Amino acid sequence: MPFDLPGAGSVAENPTQEEMREWVLAHMPRVTVTEYDNINYQADVTARLAGSTFFVVDDPIAKPQVSRAEYDEWAARQDAYIADKDMILIEGYIGPDESFRTGCRLYMERTQANIPAMQQQLYFPKDDQWSPEFTVIYTPGLAAPGKPDDRLILVDHDNYVTRVFGSDYFGESKMGGLRMWNYLVFAEGGLALHSGLKTFPDVSGEEKVALILGLSGTGKTTTTFRQQLGSLPVQDDFVALFPGGLVYSSENGCFAKTYGLDPDDEPTIFGGTTRRDAWLENTHVDTDGAVDFFNDSYTRNGRSTFPLANIRHRDPNGLPPANYLLLLNRNENIIPAVVKLKREQAAAYFMLGETKGTSAGGKAEAGKNLRVPGTNPFFFDNEALMGNRMLELLDTMPDLDVYVMNTGRVGGTDSVDRSKKVKIPHSSAVVQGIVEGSIEWELDPDFGYFIAADLPGFDDLELLQPRRLYERQGRAEEYKDIVETLTAERREYLRGFPGLDESIINAV
Repeated sequence: MPFDLPGAGSVAENPTQEEMREWVLAHMPRVTVTEYDNINYQADVTARLAGSTFFVVDDPIAKPQVSRAEYDEWAARQDAYIADKDMILIEGYIGPDESFRTGCRLYMERTQANIPAMQQQLYFPKDDQWSPEFTVIYTPGLAAPGKPDDRLILVDHDNYVTRVFGSDYFGESKMGGLRMWNYLVFAEGGLALHSGLKTFPDVSGEEKVALILGLSGTGKTTTTFRQQLGSLPVQDDFVALFPGGLVYSSENGCFAKTYGLDPDDEPTIFGGTTRRDAWLENTHVDTDGAVDFFNDSYTRNGRSTFPLANIRHRDPNGLPPANYLLLLNRNENIIPAVVKLKREQAAAYFMLGETKGTSAGGKAEAGKNLRVPGTNPFFFDNEALMGNRMLELLDTMPDLDVYVMNTGRVGGTDSVDRSKKVKIPHSSAVVQGIVEGSIEWELDPDFGYFIAADLPGFDDLELLQPRRLYERQGRAEEYKDIVETLTAERREYLRGFPGLDESIINAV
């Protein structure tokens, strides 16, 4: 039975983008019309509230949780708050393919009309077969005293309802649906990947599919939208992977970071963001409307949404099975710009999910070396389930090639003069080399994966083989120490997941 929405003073059902734009300009504070005639909102909240997010379950799980009884109390409080409020209802699908799509709706205070406007761009449109399966109820004006930051996100998988209290950050709407989608995909035998998806036309006429996994801020969207060999983006954030490499996309729009957005390095995202119908959040905009994508005085986690229809992209229906899986890692020491994994290593590096945290994860993650299994911070229980499922899926995809790509630096942080940055053109050359099959590989003696001996269009061998940089700089012992430390830390980390398949632990 569909979940019954709480009654409200009024409900505007599926208003147009122009109607919501008018409401934002008429009633919302901290709003600026930019030089591109689109709207930027400066939110109080600048990142997702991981510490305020709880799953509704009475049996113990490996995630923060609240009891069903406590959830019912908060739900009643939110329903009472909504009773005399003006609300907006947005309806659509996560996923366009009739064989796997999910009816979703966002029920939102009209005082925060930018969020439903942004969400509408990400849902696929409803049709005559639409019925609600997921519901997100969102009340920025209702605080949650006693909870972290007096804000609260409650995830009820039994009824597929997520309730958000006190936040004005769009990401809680977007992830409200996708977090529940994670749970559904797993229940159906697949795995939801925090991943972009792009396709390549093959010279033989066979279309190739690449999945690009990465924590927010690692370059996932940039890598997905950067063109190589006539590639076309399909999806920039979440993809469902099923046995045999079958893939399904989730969103009809893009949710892109705007800090550092450059028209030369990221022309597709720049073009989508600098249109009247794009929405901006926490991007730096001067009082005269001038946009400064390189100003992080408020946050580096500025965002934009825009419809995929506004850029060249591949229709998300009827996708062929996946051919490549790229694990993005924003590292700063000895990880090469690209490595090719042996089959037995693939699930292990998927579970390691190594990167450097960014502002997308809030102050608790920014700048810190992280390990996030599957690069997916939205999984619903013990991450060992995710690793074991990936191992099962890999067994059904013998032709899938798996790689790790470092989108950070080699030799140290940006404060180390002797370090080198892996630039966007480097990563683009890596992707092209993978799809062309033009990379010459050799075995790495330290980690047992393959490193590039030669990569056409790549101008720095030290980024491909960091040992060379450390040896040239007289830092061979430092390199050796990092190898030993990293290997020990990885094994210890993987052993920390109860029930994780032993073959995954032994692969590192």
